[in-house]
Amino acid sequence: MTSSNRVSVRETKRLQTRERLMGAAVAEFKRSGMAEADVGAIVAAAGVAHGTFFFHFPTKEHVLLELEHREEQRIAGQFGRFLEAEHDLADALQEAVRLISGLERRLGEVLFKEFLALHFSQTRPPAEDGRDHPVIVALAQEIAQAQEAGHVDPDVNPMNSAVFFLLGLYALLTTTNTWPTRDAMLGDYVTRSLRSLGVR
Repeated sequence: MTSSNRVSVRETKRLQTRERLMGAAVAEFKRSGMAEADVGAIVAAAGVAHGTFFFHFPTKEHVLLELEHREEQRIAGQFGRFLEAEHDLADALQEAVRLISGLERRLGEVLFKEFLALHFSQTRPPAEDGRDHPVIVALAQEIAQAQEAGHVDPDVNPMNSAVFFLLGLYALLTTTNTWPTRDAMLGDYVTRSLRSLGVR
């Protein structure tokens, strides 16, 4: 076996271990939430030593950051496919709401709330800006295209507007999950967001 084969096998095993830990951590987070999640239960489910968790994920919050990255890539892919068909800005905002709301069904209520709360965390890496998030970028591009077509006020900043829309959506989804009027409120949120952009 050559040196490069050994490295490849080692890297493959490392990635497999990371995936097992990720799956076990997500399952534990769904059950008990991130703060209450037991690292001992996670490593037992993954079949690895206790320290292995911290080798791959320095903190439990790092699992959420990885999950966020993966889910954001998945949602951005779906959003991109949607945008290939004929649509207007209202359709794009409604699709963003639909895709992000769908995440709640995938993750479960407990993990979904923690996932969204991560966006407001004081310990989030400080070097980030909107360009690090493909859903924000895609939405900003949609706003910019509508602006170029004369459908959005010329003084609107597309990147800021995309960030405002998504952060507001995260806040609504986090705080209104048991409200019977939630769907109507989300519809109203899209309507008022369009109005704030000066959509005509």
